[in-house]
Amino acid sequence: MTKLSVNINKIATLRNSRGGDLPNVVQFAKDVQRFGAQGVTIHPRPDERHIRYQDAYDLKSEVYTEYNIEGNPVKKFMDMVLELKPTQVTLVPDAENAITSNAGWDTVKHKDYLMDVIKEFKDHGIRTSIFVDPELKQIEGAKATGTDRIELYTEAFAHQFGLGNKSAIKPYTACAELANSLGLGVNAGHDLSLDNIAYFKQHVPELLEVSIGHALISESLYLGIENVIQMYLQKLS
Repeated sequence: MTKLSVNINKIATLRNSRGGDLPNVVQFAKDVQRFGAQGVTIHPRPDERHIRYQDAYDLKSEVYTEYNIEGNPVKKFMDMVLELKPTQVTLVPDAENAITSNAGWDTVKHKDYLMDVIKEFKDHGIRTSIFVDPELKQIEGAKATGTDRIELYTEAFAHQFGLGNKSAIKPYTACAELANSLGLGVNAGHDLSLDNIAYFKQHVPELLEVSIGHALISESLYLGIENVIQMYLQKLS
């Protein structure tokens, strides 16, 4: 079964909009695990516009499933991850002015930099994953960095699938097959939803984990968080 990691950034965004502590991100993380999620994902950004660095520390003792911290490995981020030692760190090349993640790493161009960062994390026993576009050369480049896994950036698939273009899955299938042959684990995330997750899962071999936040939280506004998590788990089984 593919694991479901719930990205709780949107809960922090809602909390921050009023300046208080409602909803409480730690309680929400505890609840999604109780409802069946097999992981919790956070993505702190330098401006802390949703998840704050303090949230990462507060969550450490409460995430008893898999704790996945995403972000651009600037010094502050690296220091935090090395101190917290989450289950997994996912490296994302965020531009500071980006609303959300909008591209994967160029693993060929940034090979040496990624190798150094990944070695540091792996020396501390932290599983590493690199956010990548669905291009075969990027998968080969990721292998050369020493990473444990890749996370396929799925926005292009989600957009095309919504337009009825199911052939958009083909590069993801090919990349997953290559990654598997190279000994890389395969994760995926960005704009996956109840509408497209089953099709994606069926066509991406050995998919280990999906990280879903925006769609899952949006769907939960209508259907309820516990119900939505169960719906995802059913589609991923």
